[in-house]
Amino acid sequence: MPDNGPAKVIMVQGTSSHAGKSVLTAALCRIFARDGYQVAPFKAQNMSLNSYVTPDGGEIGRSQAVQAAAAMVEPRVEMNPVLLKPEAEARSQVVVMGRPRAVKSAREYHTMKPAIWEEVTAALDALRAEYDVVVIEGAGSPAEINLKQSDIVNMRVALHARAPVLLVGDIDRGGVFAQLVGTMVLLEPEEQALVKGHVINKFRGDPSLLTSGLDFLEERTGVPVAGVIPWFTDIHVPEEDSLGLSPGLRSDADTVIDIAVMRLPHIANFDDFDPLRREPGVRVRYVGSAEAFGAPDLIVIPGSKTTVDDLDWLRAKGLANRIVSARGQGTPVIGICAGYQMLGRELRDPSGVESTKPVTEGLGLLPTSTTFLQEKVTHQAKGRVAEARGLLGGCQGAEITAYEIHMGVSPREDEQAPFVIASRSGQRVDSLDGALDDEGLTLGTYLHGLFHNREVRRGLLAEVARRKGAALPPPVDDIDPDAEYDKLAGLVREHLDMELVYRVMGLEH
Repeated sequence: MPDNGPAKVIMVQGTSSHAGKSVLTAALCRIFARDGYQVAPFKAQNMSLNSYVTPDGGEIGRSQAVQAAAAMVEPRVEMNPVLLKPEAEARSQVVVMGRPRAVKSAREYHTMKPAIWEEVTAALDALRAEYDVVVIEGAGSPAEINLKQSDIVNMRVALHARAPVLLVGDIDRGGVFAQLVGTMVLLEPEEQALVKGHVINKFRGDPSLLTSGLDFLEERTGVPVAGVIPWFTDIHVPEEDSLGLSPGLRSDADTVIDIAVMRLPHIANFDDFDPLRREPGVRVRYVGSAEAFGAPDLIVIPGSKTTVDDLDWLRAKGLANRIVSARGQGTPVIGICAGYQMLGRELRDPSGVESTKPVTEGLGLLPTSTTFLQEKVTHQAKGRVAEARGLLGGCQGAEITAYEIHMGVSPREDEQAPFVIASRSGQRVDSLDGALDDEGLTLGTYLHGLFHNREVRRGLLAEVARRKGAALPPPVDDIDPDAEYDKLAGLVREHLDMELVYRVMGLEH
């Protein structure tokens, strides 16, 4: 085991976004944890609308929460000290150490980086002081010439920590050898020296066909190939960003319930719908045009970082009219977070938090109005179903574990609400959440992760099927995240040279 000095480190960088860095980082976290080490993930800066709330109410990237779960530790803000949440007009909300600090353009954000760098290094150093191993993830590519001068997430972090680097390329996209060689060429000599292994990711086919390419890669760069990770579809780990969204693969013959999720331009926390996609008889489609709307059995409007702009987009695409018309004909509609806000009568923004428009008309499907506030609400939450009618008719008293991330309040016109919240961030409360229309077929809530609660999910789906005059197939067991992380770790351990990894880290194995 490591001595009492700073934690040993390994860094996963990629030749591009979506090369598989997040998943490989999660796999390494689980491998080291299973080998008896106390492990923490770290990503200095993450740009994502898929976020999560730590137990103390801080906001971090969802992928770092997944990696913490793989490492079998609680997520904390030091694991992702900077989170950028893109908004409209090429601006992002800058979340530092779990709290919103500013909304900046890319150019404006660069001026913040010198001060933020001190917080990034302090967060990494704090983790290294408390854990045996820290697995660091980069972002995008370390060879973006226009970004290197202000880098706070790739090679600058590696140099600060003197971290050995695994450079990952996605072979499924093609050109992987050019990506890896080109990245090495564009690195500075001191950066090249930190790269200790190449990883070919997402390979389909016969590995022997790669031999000549792997030999060339090692000869050309002087860096060994640490592994070829095969493509897999049977291990379920949440995707980092919306590039991972794919259409439902269930055939029409197997579909009992067709769910249309609006694919908003700034869709957030889309992993809310992963449990629906895995339900037998359920097809989830991500819809981005009126032509693709079809005749769904259930419509869902997801979360968004730019509620007003995405509501305008729904109208421009003709989807708003389709949603309202379908609801008028009896199709149930669910809004999560921003989707809940859109379903109300008005969205008021007197301080310009989300939009330059002080008032925006909502879809008018719920008797609520939202006022945007400057303070963000971020909590892990526990509660129960309180208003069991309509979509929730079979869910009376069902317990819920979820989380909240929003910058608005949506008071109801009555004291009835579908959900009662019993605790927020570990503190006991007694508050209401969400709204139902008179028929109980339009449901709005601020609770992300609602569908991860089996009793609520199955009850809601059963009600949709009943209204259609159909029945769902027998349910399958919920996926055990621990088992999935173990499967992922087993796959990576089999195909990655862990002897090399341990050696370059200076770890006992």
